[in-house]
Amino acid sequence: MAVTAEGLPSWLDPVAHAARTVQPDQLSRFLPPESGAGRQSAVLVLFGEGERGPELLLMERSGSLRSHAGQPSFPGGSLDPEDGDQATTGPLRAALREAREETGLDPRGVQVFGVLPRLYIPVSGFVVTPVLGWWRSPSPVGVVDPGETARVFTVAVADLTDPANRATAVHPSGHSGPAFLVESALVWGFTAGVIDRILHFAGWERPWDQAKQVPLDWRA
Repeated sequence: MAVTAEGLPSWLDPVAHAARTVQPDQLSRFLPPESGAGRQSAVLVLFGEGERGPELLLMERSGSLRSHAGQPSFPGGSLDPEDGDQATTGPLRAALREAREETGLDPRGVQVFGVLPRLYIPVSGFVVTPVLGWWRSPSPVGVVDPGETARVFTVAVADLTDPANRATAVHPSGHSGPAFLVESALVWGFTAGVIDRILHFAGWERPWDQAKQVPLDWRA
């Protein structure tokens, strides 16, 4: 499975460049344990071209799930043995497979153009590889299993960069991080952190009020 930036629309060039040059500690202070512990997983950060220009594909997890219920996220999940080598193409295959299973996406229409450094989610023990894709040939998407997914939707990059839609989410534990109020959803946590860093290193970020806070429910 090849990773190539050849033929990308020019607006994605800054993202592809960031993927090649960004260092792990520039993305997050939570990095995989040196011991190698953690559940290997991958997410698909899929960029498409919508009616309002560049957009990202997101999904909202079912409210009945035991973990991260109702939380918007990228499609993704744990690596399976059939995905192959976790150090090379395994995360790419896992990201595309999970996106197909969760949203009905046709992976044949996706060009993988970059891979970000592995990150860590301490609360769940996941080691996550963000896989960057260009939705070269869009396919219909939607909820495949209502027990897992509440909805599948796209968000215009213009809305993500709009300062009016940005805030700092504050968890009852005291942890805080970037958040986006878009498409009737509050995007926070790992997903918002990855989006925030992509916007920053692609040069798309606009100044926003980081003192604007959104409290998270204790169940978050």
